[in-house]
Amino acid sequence: MNTSRTLPRTCPLCEAVCGLEITLDADDHVTAVRGDKADPFSRGFICPKGATLGHLDEDPDRLTAPMLRDRATNTWRAVSWDEAFGVIRERLPQVTAAHGNQSAGLYLGNPNAHTVAGALYVPLLIRALATRNLFSASTSDQMPKQVASGLMFGDPLTVAVPDLDRTDYLLMLGANPLESNGSLCTAPDFPGRLKALRQRGGKFVVVDPRRTRTAKLADEHLFVRPGSDAYLLFGIVHTLFAEHLTEVRVPVRGLDEVRDAAAPFTPDVVAERTGVAADTVVRLARELAAAPTAAVYARIGTCTAEFGTVTQWLVDVINALTGNLDSPGGAMFANAAALGIVRTRAFRLGRWNSRVRELPEAMGELPVATLADEILTPGDGQIRAMVTVAGNPVLSAPSGPRLADAFAGLDFMVSVDRYLNETTRHADVILPPPRILQSPHYDFALLNFAVHNYARYSRPLLPLGPDELSESEIMARLALAITGQETQPGVDPLAAVDEFVIAGTLHKAGLSERRSELLGENTIEQRIDMMVRLGPYGEWTGSDRGLNLQVLLDNPHGIDLGPLQPRLPELLLTASKQVDLAPEALLADVRRLHERLADAAPAMVLVGRRHLRSNNSWLHNVPPLVGGANRCTLHIHPDDMTRLGLDGHAVVKSAAGVLTVDLEPTEDIMPGVVSLPHGWGHGDSEQSVARAHAGVNANALTDDSLVDAPSGNAVFNGVPVTLTPA
Repeated sequence: MNTSRTLPRTCPLCEAVCGLEITLDADDHVTAVRGDKADPFSRGFICPKGATLGHLDEDPDRLTAPMLRDRATNTWRAVSWDEAFGVIRERLPQVTAAHGNQSAGLYLGNPNAHTVAGALYVPLLIRALATRNLFSASTSDQMPKQVASGLMFGDPLTVAVPDLDRTDYLLMLGANPLESNGSLCTAPDFPGRLKALRQRGGKFVVVDPRRTRTAKLADEHLFVRPGSDAYLLFGIVHTLFAEHLTEVRVPVRGLDEVRDAAAPFTPDVVAERTGVAADTVVRLARELAAAPTAAVYARIGTCTAEFGTVTQWLVDVINALTGNLDSPGGAMFANAAALGIVRTRAFRLGRWNSRVRELPEAMGELPVATLADEILTPGDGQIRAMVTVAGNPVLSAPSGPRLADAFAGLDFMVSVDRYLNETTRHADVILPPPRILQSPHYDFALLNFAVHNYARYSRPLLPLGPDELSESEIMARLALAITGQETQPGVDPLAAVDEFVIAGTLHKAGLSERRSELLGENTIEQRIDMMVRLGPYGEWTGSDRGLNLQVLLDNPHGIDLGPLQPRLPELLLTASKQVDLAPEALLADVRRLHERLADAAPAMVLVGRRHLRSNNSWLHNVPPLVGGANRCTLHIHPDDMTRLGLDGHAVVKSAAGVLTVDLEPTEDIMPGVVSLPHGWGHGDSEQSVARAHAGVNANALTDDSLVDAPSGNAVFNGVPVTLTPA
């Protein structure tokens, strides 16, 4: 008898939120993963990462029980959940009692954006720790975009995305969605959407120091010197004003200030800095202004540079100046189905600063580039205990080896993670979440950046075993342990947290009497039901969609909620209720940008690289995803190899460190630039596949003293390096 079954599920591995169909055998092993053709958003698209979800889900190296480290022997043993939480309850409060709440720190990794537990229960950990020392992967990635959006629109989550399915012209900088599947732009089958743009007669231009797979698909690819994107965009802004090509259609303030700021950045001036010819800069401006609809989109390559926030600001300045901000076919704002954070006050940057380097807070967190400083520098407020959740900053943060040394010296550390890896090896306790297929899935964060409004909820495909805890319950019990509290007999800590949140939310909405109407098999689902009912398509907000949990369950392949619609000015939280085109914090950094024009460009700089079959550091233990093109090599132009007398290997040196690397010559990178992928360096890993394909840690070369000034984001691109024969 064939007892296999095929079930729908959203892929949780990247920002594309693709629908999957997963086939399980009688023993609950994954035998096949295919794209879900019935999903109205992804329409059957699947990438190699999603196709191997079963391998990741059943990874034999994943931890299946809590682990406790003996510091004297540096050995590990599996323990019960009660023993693990007991150790945390005893030791972490001892640290904070002796040194204050600021002696604790929290680091949140990228996977938190892809889980229900990360979205709903991380705030509980933050409140339990009661510390300002919060760090995350955001300041290694997208914080410049969120800071720019916060200053322009009043809300850092009000992020404009290109209306890919309707635009006639797309200018893309520092993004490679054919490898990354998109970022801060949720668009399953990004390649298909770009091909459709061209097929309907539109134009697609890529600006990148590498001729990526995305660049090869484009109508035009322009090499640009790493870190100079702000100059290029300013040259476009200058031209729009000089040739009277502006057509602003949304309420704005600061138009004159932007014109004045752009005045020095003529096409001739920026051409020298960027390597993009002056007549090309002028042509780009004219094409953007002349296209029926157009959008500018820039991502991680431009965020992780010295002037990342200025660059992200200029992206939306151009979208506004050309009449394409909040307009169909331009740069628009998603309308996610679940009620999220409701902000009533305008975004403020730098409400507090880091202790050692006085770097600014943004969105409640401090730059990860200063995490090692906060651990290693003695004094009042020194971090002595850390909690990490689903993150491996030793490989993903700048100056990784220095951060590893910092973690090794902590008084106490606990990690919520499925692996014993380069970061969690320094923990005293590791709390592993269950298999991916044992967790529910709803994309609370990513659907805020979708190019089409959509909703989908996936229940767990497999039940928890008798000795397993859900990731959400792990978070709830960890929060109790952090505050020294025990789980009371007969009391479900997760349900208690959920009831508190539900009661408070319904009270604020004036709907307390409707608590009994909430649906779900547990309080987690009831929270999701509440958030959807209170959302823009919800049953309790008068929408004719009448969305609630049951509607989501009745549509397991997802629900099409329609194309993006104009949402300004009602989204704006700025004091003027207008788009602020000239925030003072950014104009101040423009002055620094202008001063840097006089600096000589480095002879050789390092940039990062994305792989289609990789996602930072956490997919390198999946056999089908390593090898082939997914290798940790240094891309270098053949002319540079000849000029420097290099053969198959080279010593790469930066201000932060030295690596010996394997070289891969290619004409797809501009001379004077080398590229090393991010997230490798598994030489002594406990993960067998990752160890066999170790690579080197690119972040031994990145310098944690270099950050984007407004946001504090780490600088990974445009890092000066020298190369010598190995």
